[in-house]
Amino acid sequence: DTLRTTGRPYSRSRFLCRGLKLAAKREPKRPGGGPHRRAQPPRPQGRRGALKIRRRGSENAYELVHPRCAQERLDDLEEVRQMIDAGEVEVATDELRWLLNGCSDFVAAHRLLGELAMEQGDLKLARAHFGYAYDIGLSALPPAGLGGALPYRVPANQAFLEAAKGLAWCLRELGQDEQALAVVDQLLACDPSDPLGVRAWRETWKAEGRRMKAE
Repeated sequence: DTLRTTGRPYSRSRFLCRGLKLAAKREPKRPGGGPHRRAQPPRPQGRRGALKIRRRGSENAYELVHPRCAQERLDDLEEVRQMIDAGEVEVATDELRWLLNGCSDFVAAHRLLGELAMEQGDLKLARAHFGYAYDIGLSALPPAGLGGALPYRVPANQAFLEAAKGLAWCLRELGQDEQALAVVDQLLACDPSDPLGVRAWRETWKAEGRRMKAE
């Protein structure tokens, strides 16, 4: 079966990968290690909340402002994508964990780890990674709501919204329907134009829930 993100069909194994492009290969800049240095799992980094949010000029729309450590690691993330394209999944996973060791609020890295876990069929691990990315992004939103959209068309918002979609799918597959619907509702509140195509999920899941209750 296939899922959809931005309007194109994707197999389940690649549903969040969106045309990753190979860039010029560079030697990773790692203190005390070479390009094949095995990464260590990230250590707990304490309190979350490094993400901020700001209004986009005169628009009634907002964008996430990622911490400096995440912005500094974007080139490294591109190298990880090259590794994934080359089939070096284990190395890519280690590299992502290395990037998170010192920047635990790196939403895009958590999203990629969730995707890799999903490709390997580990839905519980995928849920954990997607859920962490989702929680980080959610922590930047004001409790009373934005009063505007957090549109997917803005690149800074995409990793968070894609992680939310991945989380909703994992929760549904794991039988946590109410939680899955709550995440979908949050996605639609962020961007009512539904570029990730989750409104159809919501309708289908609710219809299936009503049918099961009636049986």
